[in-house]
Amino acid sequence: MPCVSPVSQERGNLYPKLTIHLNKIAVNVRRMVQLCGAHGIEITGVTKVFRGDPQIARVYLENGISRLGDSRVANLKKLDGMPCERWLLRMPQLWEADDAVRHSDVSLNSELAALQALEQACRRQSRRHKVVLMVDLGDLREGWLDPSELSAAADYVRASSHLDLYGIGTNLTCLSFVQPDTEKLTRLLDLSKRLGGGLYVSGGNSATLDLMLRGGIPAGVNLLRLGESLLFGRERACYRYLEGTYNDAFLLQAQVIESKEKPSMPWGKIGKDSYGNRPVFTDKGVRRRVICALGRQDCDTETMWPVDPGISIIGASSDHLVLDVTDSARDYPVGAVVAFRLGYFSLMRAYTSDYVAREYRPYKKTAHLSGFRTISLISACF
Repeated sequence: MPCVSPVSQERGNLYPKLTIHLNKIAVNVRRMVQLCGAHGIEITGVTKVFRGDPQIARVYLENGISRLGDSRVANLKKLDGMPCERWLLRMPQLWEADDAVRHSDVSLNSELAALQALEQACRRQSRRHKVVLMVDLGDLREGWLDPSELSAAADYVRASSHLDLYGIGTNLTCLSFVQPDTEKLTRLLDLSKRLGGGLYVSGGNSATLDLMLRGGIPAGVNLLRLGESLLFGRERACYRYLEGTYNDAFLLQAQVIESKEKPSMPWGKIGKDSYGNRPVFTDKGVRRRVICALGRQDCDTETMWPVDPGISIIGASSDHLVLDVTDSARDYPVGAVVAFRLGYFSLMRAYTSDYVAREYRPYKKTAHLSGFRTISLISACF
């Protein structure tokens, strides 16, 4: 029998419901450990999209990953006591320095003030803390631009009593969507050598996998921080699903609360939506439309796909999801359940929403799954 979350046990078979296939996540983790290991690269498994859920974190650890990373200290607290190295992936806020030291072993940093706060927190707690210094290679999110400032930060860490210089890293394809390339990662590697070498060189996230698989990562870049590829088997540079992985480890199910034939064209004056855009509609005649008890507060309609290929998403408000089921071979009366395969941001919202129940499908460490369900959306990266 499936193991359900406490909210599901208390209130029965709730919808909307997120079903989590732990065996499929395990297959993805083993595959990514295998691929990265063949290139001499270790993995920090990112837990932020599922809010540090210990059940998924354990799957990471039991299938070859020894480091877990999250952007929020509150999520890292859930990982207390697990046999792993915990990374704080977002630079610590000054007010949370004590908790950052208490609940993480490593943190990414790009400001001297934060390093000073961490040093003070370590003194108060008689702890040591490892530091990865971030470099901005063009995406214009976090990281030092000036090599002299980077060197000064490294000098501060080395001179401190409680901090250890552990690595150097960069982040790409998250804000400006600048993609990693050999030149950028060679630059990162050169900076690590200027700092004395012997460091972890973290070359980014799941967007770096395509470069790795094409042999474009210079030797010495030895760690990636992976989230999307572990959960969905997807690399982010070309948006390809990788062979030997599952993209349906998470399924979101919602119940139909209205099912009617309606015209596809609204009538009356059309105003602007919540983002200031005026929507445009195409007249397809009368269609069978259903409403599901799900909305933007619980999911991201741009990164979710109906499992039934005959269904299309028309739109959503905060708590209503409208679908066109005219082309489906199935009927969807009131009470029927519609399933969706998820992407990264839709999973993040489903995990963040208090209105989505969770059901965990059993996990056996030795289980072998066959019949990989991979979908290649883009065959090559240009």
